[in-house]
Amino acid sequence: MAKIIPVVLAGGSGTRLWPLSRKSHPKQFIKITNESNSLFQNTFKRLPKNFSKPIVICNEAHRFIAAEQLRAIDIEPETIILEFNGKNTAPAIALAAFEILTNNPDAIMLVLASDHDIKNTKAFHKCLLRAKKGAAENYLLTFGIKPSRPDTNYGYIETEKNDNEILHIKSFKEKPSVELAEKYISEGHYFWNSGMFAFKAKIYLEELRKFEPEIYECCKKAFAKTIKDIDFTRFNYSIFEKCPEKSIDIGVMEKTKNGGMVFLDAEWSDLGTWESIWHATSKNKSSNVEFGDVVSINSHHSLIYSPHQLTSVIGVENMTIINTPDALLISKMDEIKDISQLLAQLKSLSKKELTDNNLVYRPWGYFNSICCHDNYQIKIISLNPGAKISLQKHEHRSEHWVVISGVATITLGEKIFDLQINQSTFIPPGEIHRLSNNQNSELKIIEIQTGDYFGEDDIIRLDDIYNRA
Repeated sequence: MAKIIPVVLAGGSGTRLWPLSRKSHPKQFIKITNESNSLFQNTFKRLPKNFSKPIVICNEAHRFIAAEQLRAIDIEPETIILEFNGKNTAPAIALAAFEILTNNPDAIMLVLASDHDIKNTKAFHKCLLRAKKGAAENYLLTFGIKPSRPDTNYGYIETEKNDNEILHIKSFKEKPSVELAEKYISEGHYFWNSGMFAFKAKIYLEELRKFEPEIYECCKKAFAKTIKDIDFTRFNYSIFEKCPEKSIDIGVMEKTKNGGMVFLDAEWSDLGTWESIWHATSKNKSSNVEFGDVVSINSHHSLIYSPHQLTSVIGVENMTIINTPDALLISKMDEIKDISQLLAQLKSLSKKELTDNNLVYRPWGYFNSICCHDNYQIKIISLNPGAKISLQKHEHRSEHWVVISGVATITLGEKIFDLQINQSTFIPPGEIHRLSNNQNSELKIIEIQTGDYFGEDDIIRLDDIYNRA
């Protein structure tokens, strides 16, 4: 029986969910629909237990976020393939296919996005069994969703009219106008393109070589020079940089004669826009979706997201209000689709809030920048059990550390000592230092920086267990 190996694509930036989702911390790693887990974590938790270890593909900048979130839910991946520059889905899936073929020549790839919401896990599993059967017969399958509304944010799949488990694909349609989407729904044989796939790794590569030989050769050569680094797989970036950028839909699925679609009826949503989150989430009696500390009076049909501070609204209708620690978005619900225009303007103004987030993950844990002014900055730093920052020094700032939970082991010059809760230490500019957590519980400190420059490039690393430069 052929193995099913999940391949989870986690390289997206989720810009349409700004300001919650940003380049430095995109939506797949955020807890949007579930207070316990991120969308990325839920992708793994809904998989059948008998599937093989998953392969993850993510951006190099997010490698520690991905690894930490997998560790938190006790998922051990086969590997995490790192992309320095994303080239869309066709090349990314090819890299995973080459990885699979090294040990599993007949394995079936289940390609999943890391930012979907699927509420009916039992129906999802039944659909996977149908897909496994079709993939074993050398079909290249995609998963189609019956449209519930004329949504213009999705691509559509046109199928033949029959009741087969595997529907023949007649054509793929790009994101349509509202009028055209309404026409598709009325005809009854059009489906949303979910962006999930199932096929044998070797069949995908055969079709890719046939239709996109340049992508195939670039990926093959790049993968031939991979480097394994603990949990990570790095391929040759200089070779991969020359690879054409193309989606699997355009590169393979629209051209192959072996394409098919399985119908997925499992309460699916890709949560790609604030509007789709409103549609996919339970409403209160006022038809509002409210996350966090929200008080609303005489307000209806709105999405209000405010997990970090109180947001109060009176008399709003059909609104999207997203309140984060450093950015506030307010829009009419039916105009949020134009968010790309706003993002373009923020980019032209060089607003750091467009891409950067106050919460920054590192291999040892994370830090949260609470405030930053001309001559001081305050952070909350959290170290995982057994973790330590690099042995380092700074030229432009001093630091004052105060322990607020756990026990900190401090290296300061030639001295090594422990600090308990409410104890503190001072690190002057130029002093060699390191913060370590030698305990079995999380360590948290408040770091107060003073000086004239607080950039992360003012870190001179002398030793680092994570092999960072």
